[in-house]
Amino acid sequence: MAQVDDLSLSLVALDQDSTLIAVIEMGLNAWLVAGLVPGVRRQPLKKIEPEPAALLRVLRRWREEAVKAGGAIRRIAVAFEAGRDGFWLARLLRREGVEAHVIHPTSVAVSREHRRAKTDRLDTQHLMRAFLGWLRGEPKHCQMAALPSLEEEDARLPGRERETLVKERTRIVNRIKSVLIRFGLRSFKPLLRNAEARLAALRLPEGGPLPANTLCLLKRELERLRLTQGQIRTIEAQRAAEVAAAKAAAARGERSRREAAMLYLLIRIVGLAVETAQTLTHEIFARRLRDRRAVARYAGLSGAPDESGKRRREKGLARAGNLRVRKCMIQLAWRFTRLQKQSALAQWFFARAAAAKTLRKTLIIALARKLLIALWRYVELGVLPEGVALRAA
Repeated sequence: MAQVDDLSLSLVALDQDSTLIAVIEMGLNAWLVAGLVPGVRRQPLKKIEPEPAALLRVLRRWREEAVKAGGAIRRIAVAFEAGRDGFWLARLLRREGVEAHVIHPTSVAVSREHRRAKTDRLDTQHLMRAFLGWLRGEPKHCQMAALPSLEEEDARLPGRERETLVKERTRIVNRIKSVLIRFGLRSFKPLLRNAEARLAALRLPEGGPLPANTLCLLKRELERLRLTQGQIRTIEAQRAAEVAAAKAAAARGERSRREAAMLYLLIRIVGLAVETAQTLTHEIFARRLRDRRAVARYAGLSGAPDESGKRRREKGLARAGNLRVRKCMIQLAWRFTRLQKQSALAQWFFARAAAAKTLRKTLIIALARKLLIALWRYVELGVLPEGVALRAA
């Protein structure tokens, strides 16, 4: 597999005399743009409207100032922190011929004072310092985020929306049950198809019907529940159609796109359902990660050692990665011990769990990490984990 750049340093030599460098502190109502203009002694700072046209005008004006000062601008490099605005601005700037980068906020070094000053102006200084070090090629100075395509961002939405809807369904069911418990009714099941008819037939322990306002409230909650369930079924039907298309393409021997091929390989593994396969494909495997360490770190399944002097201890998981992937892999690891008992990974878990019965939770995290790396190698290189059972093609 080809080596993938980890974006921790720039691979392009920096010629500061011909490079216009700018960083953006992005806010809801305004953007603060700080620049480093060749030939201009001052370091300009401009507050603008949160519009790309305004940003491009500022960059062009600074470029003209550099040319008037006798410089020749061959490169414009812009950076901003990853946040609520996402990656749309970076994609737009690249289409306009501007080199745009998105910085991981946690990779920017800040003061460790108990009460440090924090303003937009100071934030641009921190960003500029980190961005300059990255442009000079200093390793680990700061970390850039991989820029996803519009299609990759869009592919993640159904799974994330379904996760939100499932949580909303749980909240509605809990609200209905909590209301009924206050009247001594505990056996009502809101998820049944005839829940509305059963609700109308409910009687209080003393024999009377539910109060009118309470009955109206519960009917409205059931309407919300029915709508939420319908939206969940719509998303599941959409994802089932995607899986069917991937299977059909594999059956015809066609060369499908990368994500569809990964999805087909994953759903063939016994114990790995469609929802898990979709989550892993779009949340982590679609990204071109450098190596197995980067895979484990992105999922937040790597350790956080604490070593200073004679002190040596492990603080547990770093938890700095993708929460959806981490939860998915921990759940999959438990299923793996039941449905893939003959696999080498499951046997590894059983052997160590038998020797240390009190460390099962710790070992399941280790199994989740090993399993994630094995699945990554499977979809990237076609190397099936040893002993893993597959469904029929």
